[in-house]
Amino acid sequence: MKQKQFGAIPEPFSTFESSKAVIVPVPFEGSNSMFKGSDKGPDAIIEASAFIDLYDIFTDTEAWRAGIHTSESIRERNVEKMIKEVRANVLQLLRKKKFPVILGGEHTVAIGAFRAFADFFKEKDLTIVQFDAHAGIRSVLGASNLNHHCVMSHAIEVAPVVQVGIRSMSAQEREVVQPGRIFYADNILDGGNKTWMYDLLNKLTKNVLITIDLDVLDPSLMPAVATPEPGGMEWQLLMDILQKINEKSILAGVCISGLTPIKYNKAPNYVAARLVSSLITLRFNSGLK
Repeated sequence: MKQKQFGAIPEPFSTFESSKAVIVPVPFEGSNSMFKGSDKGPDAIIEASAFIDLYDIFTDTEAWRAGIHTSESIRERNVEKMIKEVRANVLQLLRKKKFPVILGGEHTVAIGAFRAFADFFKEKDLTIVQFDAHAGIRSVLGASNLNHHCVMSHAIEVAPVVQVGIRSMSAQEREVVQPGRIFYADNILDGGNKTWMYDLLNKLTKNVLITIDLDVLDPSLMPAVATPEPGGMEWQLLMDILQKINEKSILAGVCISGLTPIKYNKAPNYVAARLVSSLITLRFNSGLK
């Protein structure tokens, strides 16, 4: 069956050759979570995207005219093979000067993206910025380190990392967090304290890979995640931070994961699709940097 295109964008704006942004669906779910179904997240986002307005009211732009192509899904079920395939696919997109937008599944899919970006920017500078409710820096869980609880330990191996919105971690993780590079949810939600934003921006390099686990958002806005945590971000705060990052650095790519669709509530799917559209708008609303 032919892959549906994000936003139901018609040709010529959805062909690979004409598109500056490429959506890479990776419907992988392998780790143990409270709720199952994140492998259905990418398709749910793409389905919902057909119903959002791609015109951006805030910038008065239609970034989709830069071209958004949705590639065939990577459906590998073995975690090691999946990571290898994501790495090769994303590296190829970077070499062709495309803007990769990886849609998980669970957050484990980001490991392949981390490695691809590190391969491509090895002679340049790169920062990985994580938006997440969970630290994800365990060295191992059970008998494997290829687990969504260990995702960011792989990121730290290949590039400087900044963690934003964290509000849950294990005692083991608390011992290995990088001081000054983690911005806890309670700090950034403190309306009277703005110094954290300057600290965050000062940590960035020229190029930034954004990785977002949707549970960074408060469950009142995003209940459709495998491990919901109270006390999360609201929409406007997330967008404000992303806007500031985009002003400071080049958004080199995005990985969005964690949507676990709820059968009778499709609103979270729409929110996730809007986030994808907003990030592409940020990247292209003023042309390529």
